[in-house]
Amino acid sequence: MQPVEETLKNLKNEDEPISVAGLFALSGLERADFAPVRSAWGSLSADRRQTAIRHMVDIAEDNFEVDFGSIFRLGLDDQAPGVRAAALEGLWEDDDAALIAPILKLCSDPSETVRIAAAGALGRFVYAGELEDIPASKVAPVIKALKAAYANPAETLDVRRRALEALGFLGYDEVGSLIRQGYQAPELPMRLSAVFAMGRSADDEQWGETVVRELNSSEPEMRFEAARACGELEYAPAVRRLAELLDDVDENVQQAAVWSLGQIGGDKARQLLQAILQSNADHLHEDAEAALDELEFKGNNLDFTLMDFEDDDEDEWVLDQDPDDDEDA
Repeated sequence: MQPVEETLKNLKNEDEPISVAGLFALSGLERADFAPVRSAWGSLSADRRQTAIRHMVDIAEDNFEVDFGSIFRLGLDDQAPGVRAAALEGLWEDDDAALIAPILKLCSDPSETVRIAAAGALGRFVYAGELEDIPASKVAPVIKALKAAYANPAETLDVRRRALEALGFLGYDEVGSLIRQGYQAPELPMRLSAVFAMGRSADDEQWGETVVRELNSSEPEMRFEAARACGELEYAPAVRRLAELLDDVDENVQQAAVWSLGQIGGDKARQLLQAILQSNADHLHEDAEAALDELEFKGNNLDFTLMDFEDDDEDEWVLDQDPDDDEDA
């Protein structure tokens, strides 16, 4: 890894491209190294800062060992909205309660892109509060802000729907009413977010039948969200319909169905995933392997025989089966 000084030199020279490899030097900065980085960061152009922080977000998504948290936190106060939004994205796994106040401030940002990112970022604090990892007193302002954003008719649709998604983690009856309200909205994006929130709620008794019904939607985006929600809810009665979605015309829907089978588990889900690996659906093999790993990791040995297919239905679904296979049989 090159020294921090070399990375800063590269960043300051706006006539040459940013060295992505050099950015690794900014991971896990010690206090002594951060002062010169902060000073150099402020001297960069907005475009340079945005490009650099976007690279860091991409690196962090692919490499869990890096830690650009100090840079992302610095970016929350940046003058460029693109940097603020990227900083929020980069902090997606950081549930330090000290971040609540600055992110709440960004909920009133003049940039819609930043407000969307801020509303989404608050969801992790709601989740941490549900797990009692953060005191309820600290989460209360977050919930209040999200409810206000969702209920604000002057706010944009995308901000409101992100607020609803973040609220999905709550177990309050009131939130169930908000999700139901979103589900009845005339705008498809809001209905998609409502189904997304249903999955986050972990309330399969309230939402299980609804998400399974949406697996039959004519909209591929809705089938995708419903399939994911079935997995989030670990809703076993969805396995039969998820099996049918393995042949959906939309590959994203197919992948969502595979993921959910791994989350739900059981013998039937395992059989379906193993069948994918033996099929010609090469584009699903990696997803199926990951889903099987998840299924085994969970050690899900529940008895799903009541949800199994009838014997006559066992072979009704086909995954791009090679016609020659039948001739050779």
